[in-house]
Amino acid sequence: MSDLFDLSGRVAVVTGASRGLGQYFGKALAKAGADLVITARKKEDLADFQKEIEAMGRKALPLALDVHDQDSIKSMVSDAIAHYGKIDILVNNAGCNVRKPAVDVTWDDWNLILNTNLRGTFFVAQEVGRHMIKAQYGRIINIGSVTSVAGYAGLGPYCASRGGVKQLTMSLADDWGRDGITVNCLAPGWFKTQQNRVLYENEEWLEYICDRIPAGRPGKPNDLDGSVVFLASESSEYVTGQTLLVDGGISTGATKATV
Repeated sequence: MSDLFDLSGRVAVVTGASRGLGQYFGKALAKAGADLVITARKKEDLADFQKEIEAMGRKALPLALDVHDQDSIKSMVSDAIAHYGKIDILVNNAGCNVRKPAVDVTWDDWNLILNTNLRGTFFVAQEVGRHMIKAQYGRIINIGSVTSVAGYAGLGPYCASRGGVKQLTMSLADDWGRDGITVNCLAPGWFKTQQNRVLYENEEWLEYICDRIPAGRPGKPNDLDGSVVFLASESSEYVTGQTLLVDGGISTGATKATV
């Protein structure tokens, strides 16, 4: 049974790995035995994380990646293939957000978020997918969010981008299913990251959000370990086109009873 979750000998690309969820995913895959390609816009931002992965006894190749630039995407994938000879797993995590009321969102805000979270996700998957098709094997994990299935005020472009990732995931799963490639969307709920840490400094907001999470708390880093390893491993061979919510139940729409 343990072989179903063993990633020994596998190579995983994790984009957006300089901080936050990307590092959670990378560490989980390394613990399961995978060697990594870790990416960020600035390669030097990966130095500490590279050392952390290597201290676990796994390999970590740091590469620069700007998902707004197709040449950068192609170069990253080419360098990863040249180094390892293959890519078995892609965790398509690079993303961004701008929090504003809908009436204040600018044209440039929209383009930044959609081009990063949706266009970038597609073209990274496309370039990695070319190699997976040749190998007739692959696990692609597109990172969405609870906003892939629910809307929140002040997050219009972000919700649109994450909803698009969910739909894109289903399309790619249909495209590449006969090539031995699974494509799934991993959708975390509320996890504290560098991107949203200011929210967690607001006690009133924290109480509000926890009141709506059936588990009673925001996510912790290790809460994502099992799901990302599952979707990257042989145990998910017949799971594709799905959105796996790891959100403590907030997507149920539940609130604590007041009576």
